[in-house]
Amino acid sequence: MIGAIGNIRTILLAIFMIMAGSGFLSTLIAVRLETAGTAAPLIGLVGTAYFAGLTLGALRAGKVVSEVGHIRSIAAFVSVFSASSLSYALWQDVGFWTVLRFLDGFAMAGIFVCLESWLGDRTDSKTRSSALAAYMVALYLGQALGQFLLTVGREAPALPFMFSAILLSLALVPVVLTKTAQPSIADLKALPIKRLYAISPLGVVGTTATGVMLGAFYALGAVFVRRMGLSLADVAFFTSCAIGGGVLLQWPLGMLSDRFDRRLVLVATMFAATLVCGALVVMADMRALLFPLAALFGGLSFALYPLCVAHTNDHVGPEERVGASGGLVLLYSVGAVAGPLLASTVMLLVGPAGLFAAIGGTALLATAFGLWRIFASKAVPEDEQGTFQSLPRTTALAVPSDTNGEE
Repeated sequence: MIGAIGNIRTILLAIFMIMAGSGFLSTLIAVRLETAGTAAPLIGLVGTAYFAGLTLGALRAGKVVSEVGHIRSIAAFVSVFSASSLSYALWQDVGFWTVLRFLDGFAMAGIFVCLESWLGDRTDSKTRSSALAAYMVALYLGQALGQFLLTVGREAPALPFMFSAILLSLALVPVVLTKTAQPSIADLKALPIKRLYAISPLGVVGTTATGVMLGAFYALGAVFVRRMGLSLADVAFFTSCAIGGGVLLQWPLGMLSDRFDRRLVLVATMFAATLVCGALVVMADMRALLFPLAALFGGLSFALYPLCVAHTNDHVGPEERVGASGGLVLLYSVGAVAGPLLASTVMLLVGPAGLFAAIGGTALLATAFGLWRIFASKAVPEDEQGTFQSLPRTTALAVPSDTNGEE
């Protein structure tokens, strides 16, 4: 474990600082727009722009990295992100900020491609699980701690954007000074969606639904909290609780899925997320319950993507796993593009609780589909199931074809 972490310490430090400097921006931007009286659908549009950029970046950034190398590429992507962060302070306008969020998403996709392909290159089948676990902890910890930068801009509104740019710029230092050899990126082609659906209908639908749910949450969670009359500090704590819950529950749910029919665990997790969303709709004005429910929501919803990947991998051969993971990343991104638009429309119709009504409705539909799949097809025998692994929802480059421990 220690040796695995030592080999990727530069990557861990970089992703921690990048997420600390960028992970709170979606929350901050939503809060600023909500405070200015912007309609929920327009705030949702700004959130959608980020995921649209992330989707395009997932398709195109790899070519940039393969042509100019990792260090030059990540320097370019982080520089664009840093400049974009400062640009928010120049002019608060929905159209301008939508363009900036699209650029943020594209740049972040490029950063993930660089760091996660480097992670895959620096590990082997024996150390990859430990390295991925450390990477996920660094990613989520940076994102959770960064939320508290929301509260530093009360006297100087530009200050949070300045802190973002500083952290992003400093994150480059350990990367550009590393002596580690840069990896090469193989041509990664996602499996066609039609082929993926034929392999694993539940994996495809579950992944897309997860994208809708988390895309809506990241784009509009802050708006929900603010419109319930709570403070910026409460917004930061609410989001951090969701992220912290996501870290804590992934492994217990994953271990359950290794021991039982993975479809049952996946569907039960989706249904539990539906119930938590229902509780958030009904009990939204009960402040004492808001934060525990946020942690439970994060714990359940964050576990869905790796459960979907593990379920899909149970049905593909080792030679198709990377392509399958690439296809699932794209499906998640497409879902995340739709999520803010859907949820913001429901919020416009029924109020702040419409966010979790939309998320819960999506989870309920996915639950119903999962129950149909359980009755329509046979389970993979327990001894033939692969091993659950907590995975980033960003690229497939950190996970070569031996994801489930097969060579």
